[in-house]
Amino acid sequence: MVEKSHTSGLWPSLYEPFRSIGQRVSDWLAPASEASASGDAYVISIELPGVDEKDIELSVDNNVVTVKGEKKTEREEKGDTWYFSERQYGAFQRSFRLPPDADESKIGADLKDGVLTVTVPKAGPESAKATKVKINKA
Repeated sequence: MVEKSHTSGLWPSLYEPFRSIGQRVSDWLAPASEASASGDAYVISIELPGVDEKDIELSVDNNVVTVKGEKKTEREEKGDTWYFSERQYGAFQRSFRLPPDADESKIGADLKDGVLTVTVPKAGPESAKATKVKINKA
């Protein structure tokens, strides 16, 4: 005879919607993005409509590009007999691991029409140089 645990049936399904709320909120606040590679650079485009440049922090550390910021939207409408005000705030963060050949020291970024474009050049090929080594007499 197999005995069922009290928590294996009812409790996980009862709390499951609450467990996934954090992930859904995070996905909603995370800006849409795309990454691509050209012959000489990696390009990351992130949609940030309505986000001011001063509310965006871009950093690169240990081959990981991180974009942090805060979305702030406010809307206010007035009529003769009515008033409507709506405010939404939320922090976001996206991180992208760069390939080993990315040159993070030359990263650049542009914000235009609500799209942040991050460009990371590829490192040039290491040129193999022949080096003459002096032999010391013992």
